[in-house]
Amino acid sequence: MLRLYHLLLGSILVVSVPLGAKFILPQFSPPKAIKPPTVAKLPNPKEGNIWQKILGNTAVPTNWQVAACEGNAPLLCISSKGERLGTVEINVYPLANNEDFQKKLVAAGITPGSQADYQNPKYQTQVLSALKAWVTEHYAAFEKDRQTEYGREITFSTYPPQQVPIGKLQGIRYGFAGLKQKGGVQEQHIGHVAFDGTRIYVITTAFDTGSQTGKFDKLENLAIFQPYLYAIAADLRLPQ
Repeated sequence: MLRLYHLLLGSILVVSVPLGAKFILPQFSPPKAIKPPTVAKLPNPKEGNIWQKILGNTAVPTNWQVAACEGNAPLLCISSKGERLGTVEINVYPLANNEDFQKKLVAAGITPGSQADYQNPKYQTQVLSALKAWVTEHYAAFEKDRQTEYGREITFSTYPPQQVPIGKLQGIRYGFAGLKQKGGVQEQHIGHVAFDGTRIYVITTAFDTGSQTGKFDKLENLAIFQPYLYAIAADLRLPQ
């Protein structure tokens, strides 16, 4: 099914990017030099790339390869015929160092540090409420930054947050894009966020010349890989 989607989407992109960008890339919003809401990053000891531990099944387009990048950087490499097409980045943040998210949990009815209960529908609803609040704050920060940077030349558009499985966790998929007034896409970002009781997982990739990591150089390749990314996120070995 994914391969059929890949072929159809590839054909559409050839004739419709950038003219049809607003249809291929539904409501999305833009990020550049700004970072997500302030959180302390979990140190990455000499344990190698975290993707080596959490990567599950990886369905990919024909002749594409997906594997943890070499080294300790938390990057997933997507390539074809020896050429790197893009990367997906995962950052892990400890709850203990994140007072902002602790407050979001409390507002949702969860006491920080309490035992996580992934099977409890009430607990899942409370976690999703906190994650949606995180995404809302995330969107607001990027929108403010883009209004200053782009003015009226670029339209900042956000994708409605969606509840999705991220491994065995329930998380939120979100995204945003910068759409040029004269047609075309300035930038597009796709993210997933989940919480396991002690850590927040943020998985991101983008089409954005301003991004250093977690990016695709070509919008077409990001669009082709998008449904595969969704499937990969759903099959991650989370929680660890």
